[in-house]
Amino acid sequence: MSWTLVYTRQAQKDALKISRAGLREKTQALLDILSANPHQNPPPYEKLVGDLTGACSRRINIQHRLVYQVIEESKTVKVLRMWTHYE
Repeated sequence: MSWTLVYTRQAQKDALKISRAGLREKTQALLDILSANPHQNPPPYEKLVGDLTGACSRRINIQHRLVYQVIEESKTVKVLRMWTHYE
């Protein structure tokens, strides 16, 4: 039973940057994990606070994160960002 991935407009823009930065394979591997089970550990994830309370993040590399929200009722993972969330 897989989860549905939906992407914000910002995540779609970030996907272009990810491809240009050569991080597409690593990012796709994380997206595959999220569609199978967004609570899977490892790879580890962090629950975010502040403006992004309720969202989680997983490391793509040292600088960049995959930031997403899990919507349990509809078995949906909403991908918010795929670049740094410090901008």
